Amino acid sequence: MAEPSLVFPAQEFRGRVARLQGEMKTRGLDALFLTTAADIFYVTGFLTRFWESPARPWFLIVPAVGSPVVVIPSIGAALMGRTWIEEIRTWDAPHPEDDGVSLLVDTICSLLPETARIGVPMGLETHVRMPAADYQRVAQGIAPRALVDGTDAVQRVREVKSEAEVEAIRTTCAIAGRAFARVAEFAFAGQPLDQVFRDFQTALLQEGADWVSYVAGGAGPSGYADVISPAAAVPLQRGDVLMLDTGAVRNGYFCDFDRNFSIGPPSDTVRKAHDALWQATEDTLSTLRPGMLARDAHRLLSEALHTHGARPAGGRLGHGLGITLTEWPSFTPLDTTPLREGMVLTLEPGAVVDGDRILVHEENIVLRADGVELLSPRAPSALPELS
Repeated sequence: MAEPSLVFPAQEFRGRVARLQGEMKTRGLDALFLTTAADIFYVTGFLTRFWESPARPWFLIVPAVGSPVVVIPSIGAALMGRTWIEEIRTWDAPHPEDDGVSLLVDTICSLLPETARIGVPMGLETHVRMPAADYQRVAQGIAPRALVDGTDAVQRVREVKSEAEVEAIRTTCAIAGRAFARVAEFAFAGQPLDQVFRDFQTALLQEGADWVSYVAGGAGPSGYADVISPAAAVPLQRGDVLMLDTGAVRNGYFCDFDRNFSIGPPSDTVRKAHDALWQATEDTLSTLRPGMLARDAHRLLSEALHTHGARPAGGRLGHGLGITLTEWPSFTPLDTTPLREGMVLTLEPGAVVDGDRILVHEENIVLRADGVELLSPRAPSALPELS
């Protein structure tokens, strides 16, 4: 009889746990204590939108030796029972006075010796998803066992994707690619930008996305001022540049890339900026390699933009990608994270067009031993025109 599992075969998750346990051994940790949707999904395959409710905490213990144990609200028992996880401990939640704390303390004390060092993600791009007061109660209840920083033990494993993860991200990228190919159906002069956003989300769902966690973009003459503002009910006009950016999700894995469109013929300034962004991305696709650092990707993109006559916009120029929309590292001049084979990343150069107007161009890639493999369908070299 096949071992129960969700999203991937159980062996995929067993491999992840083995790699986490290897990092724990290297870093002198006896267990990991994980609380977030991404980390729990990564280990168990427990995939649900129920995380949108903040009413209940969820806990996962990954010991350095042996199998993971989950301590979760009883409402999640049936779904967790369909994963490969065997030991599931539950309580009726929400419980105003003891929302899983005593059960969690008992579980940790039964699994780990008093000398245990328990890693908790505490660094950049992490958080603990439980009430701060309850976290303190757990720390006191398990003493002298110590909660220590376990960020690297988790991030060094999660940042390198398995082939199953790469294929999952490729699938999500293909979904978004098909939706981008339909933009001309609902984006044109006179159409309000907020309606374009809604229609784009509809297209993503129709093309196979499970949900659309993120849609952003902008529109305006010669570009846009930022890439995170909500869409306004302002009609598109000839001369505008429209940008749409999506973090659609399929089977728990994100894509994250954007596309630019000109409403009518683009100006020479816009066309040159787009050409520079496209060519700078092309240059970096051909030169980025494992063994470089995150800051090297920033340097390659910045230098290529200057070479092609554009001024780089501020901010990071790419990042990691996977079971969250953005993951480490960040392509900034300060990030020294080594780039390794199997990392899934975004290349996201931006160029200043006119005053406070910018254009941003983004692709999704996986690093292979000999270079870069595109996961997103490559943007057209010429800026597409919409009527």
